[in-house]
Amino acid sequence: MAAPKRGRSASAQSKPGRSLALILIAIVALTGGMFLSGHTTPRLGIDLAGGTSITLKAKADQGSAINKANMDTAVDIMNRRVNGLGVSEAEVQTQGTDNIIVNIPKGTNSKEAQEQVGTTAKLYFRPVLAQEASGAAAQSPSPSASGSSSPKPSGSPSPSASAGEKASSSGSASPTASATSQGRAVSDALKADPTPSASASGSGKPSATPSPSSGSGSGGDAKLQAQYAALDCTKATDRAKAGKNTKPGDSIVACGEINGAWYKYLLGPAAVDGTEVKKAQAVFDTQGASGWQVQMTFTKKGADKFADITGELATKPQPQNEFGIVLDGEVVSSPFVQQAITGGQAEISGSFKQEEAQGLANMLSYGALPLSFQEQSVTTVTAALGGEQLRAGLLAGAIGLALVVIYLVVYYRGLSIVAMASLLVSAILTYVIMSLLGPAIGFALNLPAVCGAIVAIGITADSFIVYFERIRDEIREGRTLRPAVERAWPRARRTVLVSDFVSFLAAAVLFIVTVGKVRGFAFTLGLTTLLDVVVVFFFTKPLMTLLARRRFFADGHKWSGLDPKSLGAQPPLRRTRRPAGPAAGPVDPKEA
Repeated sequence: MAAPKRGRSASAQSKPGRSLALILIAIVALTGGMFLSGHTTPRLGIDLAGGTSITLKAKADQGSAINKANMDTAVDIMNRRVNGLGVSEAEVQTQGTDNIIVNIPKGTNSKEAQEQVGTTAKLYFRPVLAQEASGAAAQSPSPSASGSSSPKPSGSPSPSASAGEKASSSGSASPTASATSQGRAVSDALKADPTPSASASGSGKPSATPSPSSGSGSGGDAKLQAQYAALDCTKATDRAKAGKNTKPGDSIVACGEINGAWYKYLLGPAAVDGTEVKKAQAVFDTQGASGWQVQMTFTKKGADKFADITGELATKPQPQNEFGIVLDGEVVSSPFVQQAITGGQAEISGSFKQEEAQGLANMLSYGALPLSFQEQSVTTVTAALGGEQLRAGLLAGAIGLALVVIYLVVYYRGLSIVAMASLLVSAILTYVIMSLLGPAIGFALNLPAVCGAIVAIGITADSFIVYFERIRDEIREGRTLRPAVERAWPRARRTVLVSDFVSFLAAAVLFIVTVGKVRGFAFTLGLTTLLDVVVVFFFTKPLMTLLARRRFFADGHKWSGLDPKSLGAQPPLRRTRRPAGPAAGPVDPKEA
């Protein structure tokens, strides 16, 4: 059996329909996923949808350095702030080493957002006067006060809420990422017994929560009682207002989340300031049954205050033996105490997961932000301006595409059908994937990204031209179309891969070293470069193999773009066979 000739693959020639069917199935599946997700258009960036862009510059505060850890912590807290305003699709990201960019889409009070992100976060320890489930959570049954607690389902840790269920003496209660009563226990870290049994009781959440009037101080104020009664923490607008713009000496109402359900709190005046937490870290108890714990060390002033408040709370019933750890007006944890904690060191324990413990430790360490920020600029982008820019970009893209199509038709004639079909498939894949990446990873189509898509038209067309020219070179050497298509493919394939690799490498480097909107250009360029490889391998080449079997192209019609005469093809090389000697035929006697 003869081996196949070099540069030809029997499977590639005989079954191009498989590749075409594969890419068709991929397009149908992705398009179906796009419609099922409900996101049928790409998510637009702030420059196209309109909104507010705020640039903040970090300044070292209280001797803290401007480093990546502090900047990342600030980004996390600012993200929580803009989310607390009920903002969707807001972006908070670092720029360089000391700048933070906050992009807030239209539909948000830009002045309120500017005030929220431009001020230093505040962390306070406040005594809990009352608490209860809010909204739908209020209808769920509570465990009996006399029975053992029935733990709630465990949830994934959340940076905004990190208290948990009742920690029994065996430490077996299931944790939850929430801010709830009778949660984790606070004990003295200097005591010999590190187990949670020293400070955890066996009762669960009371079936009747104390009313605000049962609290002390300003808890009985009629206005505050009315605010507490009216507060619905399931509403983003109520959460945005609860606990905000209050003084440390005021009693407040606040919200905290439990496993997707919201609870409301009535909290007394701040007893300890977050700046008085000297250090907080998550540690694993290797000697007892406590598991992950959060250990806190206070400053001298903070240690005295903490001893006073824990001594006072330890004498009260639940939930008034708790203190709420409040960050930016939201309760992120509400552990309880059973004895005064002196010495300036304390630990919060009770079936923590590692992520929960580390998240709470970070909030305690950096809740008050070790850095302060100075507002550098506030830019408002209107939707009308963004729409004009988008139309201008799309017009530029349409003009560029039209010029490419005209060039392909004039120069390649019939082959332009292959090129335009390949461009259409690439455009469909790009649009569908961009629409899906919006909700999946937060990708937003901004003006630089549109520019990247326009540049990709030239990159994609270049791949087709490389392949076409290789085919035409083979025809010039005297070969017919079908072998020319297969012999040209290996050489064209190498050139296309090298060219696309260089483009993708440039896009990857640009994406890594730049920040802000320029990354949109790099991301789109990299995405379209990868799609170019997919389209050339799974669509352009198989389609060209099928068309080579059609007489219009195989016979070299003058409008096919593959006319051997117009290409200056050389006649095929033919070898002449020399006579084999006397036995080859009769010999003329005269010649003999």
